[in-house]
Amino acid sequence: MPPQQMNVAMMTSGGLAPCLSSSVAYLVEFWAAALKAGTISGLSIRMYIDGYKGVLTGDSNVISPDIYDSCSCLHDLGGSPIGNSRVKLTNIKDCKARGFVKDGETPLEVAAQQLLKDEINVIHTIGGDDTNTQAAELSKYILEKHGGKVVVVGMPKTIDNDVYPIVQTFGADTAAEQGSIFFTNVVSESSANPRMLIIHEVMGRDSGYLTAATAKKYRESIKAAKFTGPGFTTTQTSRDIHAVWIPELNVDIAAEGQRLKKVMDTNGCVNVFLSEGAGVEDIVKELEANGEEVPRDAFGHVSLAKINPGVYFSKRLATLVGAEKTLVQKSGYFARSAASNAFDRKLIKDCAEEGVKSAIAGVSGCMGQDEDKEGTPIRACEFERVKGGKPFNKDAEWFQQMLKEIGQA
Repeated sequence: MPPQQMNVAMMTSGGLAPCLSSSVAYLVEFWAAALKAGTISGLSIRMYIDGYKGVLTGDSNVISPDIYDSCSCLHDLGGSPIGNSRVKLTNIKDCKARGFVKDGETPLEVAAQQLLKDEINVIHTIGGDDTNTQAAELSKYILEKHGGKVVVVGMPKTIDNDVYPIVQTFGADTAAEQGSIFFTNVVSESSANPRMLIIHEVMGRDSGYLTAATAKKYRESIKAAKFTGPGFTTTQTSRDIHAVWIPELNVDIAAEGQRLKKVMDTNGCVNVFLSEGAGVEDIVKELEANGEEVPRDAFGHVSLAKINPGVYFSKRLATLVGAEKTLVQKSGYFARSAASNAFDRKLIKDCAEEGVKSAIAGVSGCMGQDEDKEGTPIRACEFERVKGGKPFNKDAEWFQQMLKEIGQA
């Protein structure tokens, strides 16, 4: 098959993660390389602004070939260089309410018409499972309703690391590293008041991966730090983590309160790492029992920022441990807005390189290490196999060892 002109589009969607800018940079790099190598005969790269909102409203920019090489500077930036939004193409009511479609229109049809108008051959969707599965639905819709073909090559972005069948999603390792840095400073607040309770609330709706990984990286840094001898109240133990609560673990708050009260009596402080998804079912039941509305986003997910799991748990635990002061600190926005670290950049680069090859070959899918294939190769995982909600493996040896070391197991 002779080389062909490729009209490529990119969009980032959903919440931020430390991978969006690097994903765009590497995709531009490898598409430009394919053009230089003669693998394709021509290239245009269009950036849809603010995710699916841009696709629905026609808001996009075609970047000049003159700046392909300079896109490498994006590696130094966090956030998205083309903007994000949370839009569900099948949620017609929400799209109408936000002015993205008019009465009588459907988001899928409007999006399809825009891609056809822009003559898009390939679209790279950089986002979580919702973003990529929606793109697959859009591609299928265009084929069935309009007889056109748009290859969809997704890049799996989520700091939760909870997407089947992907071994490691983009940005999760960086977010854990940044969460550790965040708490390295926050933990000093344990010295600001006697009997201090600090709850470090970490992002993670259904999976405790990020909380566990952040705790692991933080404890590695604490073990490497130097502390003075007797006579000082700040010690390795006082700055350590005393509990890790994630959705995959059943937390007996009364039993944990008893255990942690002893920690408080000994160290004058208690430090808890809490996944924001832990205990959400209990909070929702309580809100509904009180006749209160449960806030949800366009995808139907409970709005965790509005129900405040950290505050919910802190009120109960503070009494049990006899805390004089309680501090709830959320590292989510700090962690997710960072630039990619070396680990994530390598993963993104490998997936982007294979993703461009897959797109040229006309193969759609979500790029990543396929955990269901021998050797977990990087490939375009079929969209029908891609879904969120993969739990963290709480039985992992390193995690169970950490629980033992902090006295939780």
